[in-house]
Amino acid sequence: MLRSSAFHLRIKPRAACRRLLHQASPTFRDTRKGTAGVAAAVLVVTGAYTLGCPRQVLYADSPEGPDSQGWFSWPVVVKAVTPDPKELPTVSKAEGYDNANQSRPGQQAPPSQTKGHKNSDISEALNDSDVSAWHGMIESFETAKDSIVNFEISKIGEKIAGTIVPRWVKVMPGYISKLQNELSMAPGSLAEEIWHEANDPEINPEIIWDARVRVSDDICKEERDFLRKRKIHTTAALAKYLDVPETEIHPADVPTIAMCGSGGGLRALVAGTSSYLSAQEAGLFDCVTYTAGVSGSCWLQTLFYSSVGQQSHGRMINHLKSRLNVHIAYPPAALSLLSSAPTSKYLLSGVVEKMKGVPDADFGLVDVYGLLLGTRLLVPKGELGISDNDFKISNQRQHTDSGAYPLPIYTAVRHEIPNVAQTQDRAMNLQDETSKAIARAEAWFQWFEWTPYEFFCEELGAGIPTWAIGRKFDGGYSVYRDNGLALPELRVPLLMGIWGSAFCATLSHYYKEVRPIIRSLAGFSGIDQLIAEKDEDLTKVHPFEPASIPNFAANMKSLLPQSCPESVHNVSTLQLMDAGMSNNLPIYPLLRPGRDIDVLIAFDASADVRQDNWIKVTDGYVKQRGIKGWPMGAGWPTEELNEEQTLKELEQAQATTEEEATKRVEEAQNAEKSKPVVEGGKVPAKPSDLGYCTVWVGTTEERENDTEPPLSKQVEEDWELMRPDAGIAVIYFPFLKNKKVPGVDPQTSDFMSTWNFVYTDEEIDKVVSLARANFEEGREQTKRTIRAVWERKRKHRLDREAEAKEIRRQTRMRKVNRYKQYGDHGDQFS
Repeated sequence: MLRSSAFHLRIKPRAACRRLLHQASPTFRDTRKGTAGVAAAVLVVTGAYTLGCPRQVLYADSPEGPDSQGWFSWPVVVKAVTPDPKELPTVSKAEGYDNANQSRPGQQAPPSQTKGHKNSDISEALNDSDVSAWHGMIESFETAKDSIVNFEISKIGEKIAGTIVPRWVKVMPGYISKLQNELSMAPGSLAEEIWHEANDPEINPEIIWDARVRVSDDICKEERDFLRKRKIHTTAALAKYLDVPETEIHPADVPTIAMCGSGGGLRALVAGTSSYLSAQEAGLFDCVTYTAGVSGSCWLQTLFYSSVGQQSHGRMINHLKSRLNVHIAYPPAALSLLSSAPTSKYLLSGVVEKMKGVPDADFGLVDVYGLLLGTRLLVPKGELGISDNDFKISNQRQHTDSGAYPLPIYTAVRHEIPNVAQTQDRAMNLQDETSKAIARAEAWFQWFEWTPYEFFCEELGAGIPTWAIGRKFDGGYSVYRDNGLALPELRVPLLMGIWGSAFCATLSHYYKEVRPIIRSLAGFSGIDQLIAEKDEDLTKVHPFEPASIPNFAANMKSLLPQSCPESVHNVSTLQLMDAGMSNNLPIYPLLRPGRDIDVLIAFDASADVRQDNWIKVTDGYVKQRGIKGWPMGAGWPTEELNEEQTLKELEQAQATTEEEATKRVEEAQNAEKSKPVVEGGKVPAKPSDLGYCTVWVGTTEERENDTEPPLSKQVEEDWELMRPDAGIAVIYFPFLKNKKVPGVDPQTSDFMSTWNFVYTDEEIDKVVSLARANFEEGREQTKRTIRAVWERKRKHRLDREAEAKEIRRQTRMRKVNRYKQYGDHGDQFS
């Protein structure tokens, strides 16, 4: 279409219309509303539409014939009544959603209209002057502009004004006014164009797709199809990685490998990109089936599957160098992108759709944060290469449907704090220690995950298609707006804000980020101890409000597990935040039934990898879910564990009988085998230290009682990975300082703080070099581990085939012996 041609030529269609109107009508040039001059410019406007002015919505049930409304006329507003969920058929747990399995967008029929047409002026359809959320946001821009305009620099003094007041303050009112005009919803404004397209099913086909909540513990059909296709690619990749003929690799023997990155802001983004690049260069990344991220690692995955990264980690590093040298909150840079074409439309689409489509929506700190992240990370150098395709997670399926790349998993959490405990605490002025203890014990985090296919919560056992995120649900069904359409899919910038909203953490998590610095200062040990004593109370306080998205589980109490908290059924929105609040490694989603991973490779760039010990935190989740195969006890040995080991040694010396002494010696020998092994087969001198690469393996052995399972062995020899009862192998790469990269220490280098949002080219090179050096330390051990797991699975398959063959042979022999014993007696005529 001509519209597409105009876009690819970087001609802003709306601006082209405005220029033509300017030439035809001085009145329009003065008012920017074009009302008085429209009559004089009818022919010009008609031609302008063919050049790419905003297309109007053509509904599927529009009347045909000469009187019908065409593409270039104002739309008929369709009024619809959302059916009462009680009158709808019950959603069966075996049912999925109707339209998620379509391979191409736009093939669904629109939802049935339940109310007649109503001709309406476009202002009624689009301007909704009573929407408080939208006007509240617009007023905030006005307040910001006034606060800057009313700031009198002359009162400070000319000599010091240039020192304490940045030069860019003078141009801020202009930027804000321009942005305010674009968001005014006036005819010809950017917001009006965005809102028109939000109601156009050709641009956003998902708005006419019907979505239902899928209630099931299994992975969705699309993911199962992906696994089947991905196996073809990983089979060839494994043969290349292990340097064996592809004919020797049976698809059933190929281990399911998951690779995950930690949270940690830009530090995790840059370090994780380098680690993934190293794995890609080694041939390991092509063997991976799943990738998962928290916070900065979610940003990593977003960029990898975007037109910016183009599925190349090397290209991503170059992109980061060109974009991270300016702070994400530097006003001139951010406002320039938000108020200028072509970037403004893509970056602001999510804001307009949310604030106009959800009347009670909040425009909060996380929304602003997501916008700023989008301006820095999703805009390529030169800005003209920005792609609308990068702003929806569901679009990433174009890279995964064929199985060519791993399936990305994005994570966030919801903090559930029982209301009963809160009201008791308030009523009793926090005097009831029993109630407080119960509240602390019952407060937990619910994990939510995104893939290109589904938005899912394991605890709820329910999910919706990814393209349906952002619309409202009731009783398991979509709630359509008055015009019979749903809202478009929630845009990536807001999701990036949610995934990385570490500032929405509890006060306890805030302190964990700065604790290494506090503990290193002389005289602050007492403060550290005092804060540690109050940690349980600090875990209940969130200084900043998390972002909210519509609650897809609303009014589904009878369909969801009884373990679901009552609050989920009664709230209209879900408040989600950085998953690092619960575990800074996204291990939990990878352990879901149906994913069946054999090897987990974790790159941990957390603020304090030793103290936080996120690998060990997983033990509690595994016990709760009854997951077999996880290496219990994996992680950094704690100080408490070392003290217990000392007590055990003292008890061994005090054995009273020979039998007891022999038993304790055997226990000590088994404990000795559990020491961690680093590259080169060397055991660390200190039991509290781990190396650059540590491997643990779990066990699938069934236990006959409820006693605590023994701590899993940390691999000393490769044959331990080949035991018949061997479970999940965990390969752990902590982000540590390395002698090969002098002067760089994640614990002490200021620029590696989680709260740093500016990286120079030199600093990026330092982080990349350190991550590369650490991967090289464990490169061969990782390959040996993958080979051992492959050989174990291969042996299991061959043993099963041999056993089945033997059973068939014995069956045939029994038939032969029976024939020999009774012979062939013929029939009655013989």
